[in-house]
Amino acid sequence: MKVRDLLPVELWNNFEDLNAVPRPSKKEERVIEFIKNFGLNLGLSTYVDPCGNVIIKKPASKGSENQKTVIIQSHLDMVHQKNADTEFDFLTQGIQSYIDGDWVTAKGTTLGADNGMGVATIMTLLASSTIQHPSIEALFTIDEETGMTGAFELEKGILEGEILLNLDTEDDDEFSIGCAGGIDTNTLKLYKQEKISGGIGFEIIVKGLKGGHSGMDIHLERGNANKIMNRILALALNYNLQLSQIDGGSLRNAIPRESVAKIVVDSKDFLNQLDDLAAEIKSEFFKSEPDLIIEVNNIDSITHGLSKIDSNEVVNAIYSVFNGVFKMSQSIDGLVETSSSLARVILKEGSFITQSLQRSSVESSKLDIAKTIGASFLNIGAEVEHSGSYPGWAPNTDSEILDIMVSLYKNMFGSDPKVQACHAGLECGILNERYPGLDMISFGPTIKNPHSPDEKVHIASVQKFWSLFVEVLKVIPFKN
Repeated sequence: MKVRDLLPVELWNNFEDLNAVPRPSKKEERVIEFIKNFGLNLGLSTYVDPCGNVIIKKPASKGSENQKTVIIQSHLDMVHQKNADTEFDFLTQGIQSYIDGDWVTAKGTTLGADNGMGVATIMTLLASSTIQHPSIEALFTIDEETGMTGAFELEKGILEGEILLNLDTEDDDEFSIGCAGGIDTNTLKLYKQEKISGGIGFEIIVKGLKGGHSGMDIHLERGNANKIMNRILALALNYNLQLSQIDGGSLRNAIPRESVAKIVVDSKDFLNQLDDLAAEIKSEFFKSEPDLIIEVNNIDSITHGLSKIDSNEVVNAIYSVFNGVFKMSQSIDGLVETSSSLARVILKEGSFITQSLQRSSVESSKLDIAKTIGASFLNIGAEVEHSGSYPGWAPNTDSEILDIMVSLYKNMFGSDPKVQACHAGLECGILNERYPGLDMISFGPTIKNPHSPDEKVHIASVQKFWSLFVEVLKVIPFKN
């Protein structure tokens, strides 16, 4: 069976059509054109705002004209990650999805189910002539994954809906009614390189980690390739380490899966000690990271790098950076309130760069952890920039659409859904600032390992999600 043969057929075909269009964050021109043409070919009112968001409006079905207008929203961009041994060009190739048991996944890359399943769901609704629904305002935003630019720059006054359904939650038994805000901390320090004479050169590779979403997966105790690499570099300090290069992590919102460093030390005894350290690290992560690999290769071509003093400073600076869950919520049991992920560490030609992302559902705590991370680099004289701050979404337990959907879920599936906030950054908080008073909820099918090449979507959960989506459109409340 092919992906296009799965049920509901229309949804899966729209998903495959979407996945044929390259859609990296900040380079969404092709997918914007694709969605615009999709709306125009249906004869629907279609508008692309100056930022690139696409808004498609569909009139209510006969008999549903007096229901409240519903905004249905998903983002067009996707995270681009691939395995190191996968040959793939995200700018020119479409995602190669396939069925793997009960799941749909991709060949060595991210799948794009985040948030392509939401986009495909909206497309299916817009194209349908049989689904009963109120007036629909389909909002396709851009650049959610690297700055939420589309939500921030959405024009005021072009939407009239009172209810917003965000289709970007990743468990089919969960309704999200709140989310974390975020802020990026980027640092830079320039070092003077010196000529390296003597010593033994090594290339150190950390790979095989699961990675994942640095918000949704931050509590799963997965390894951070940058922090693991730094433990190895700290060992090398005992052997007069001189750093030449580091390249760790890939994307600001993904837990780093791989890191590569080129170093010079003064003794082969380093290798014996590294064997012991590698065994210790693997033992620490035996459950959460069973495929962790620490590889060492001899290299002879290292001619320039940092001094021993500067190498020591870099390693200690990275060591001092907090990574992981910083604080749990005091209002919602089991919810991560505040976290930080050291996403990128780069050392090249003397330029030392880090990128990290802090998240919190509490604004003051978000700023506190960002300052905490920044201080580690200010203390070594690095430039520190905090940017891309976006607000969280405060839960509203008195939400009318929440009550409707909880009751509907119970009737359809015979159990209670999980109602909670999430530690990911959803666009709802920003959209609520643009359009105050929106009654919002987020839901979706089950997606595992987003932001990593292990991303997959559960086939049966898509069917469940779709049936719930279709039914909730029938019971949207009437206008006041």
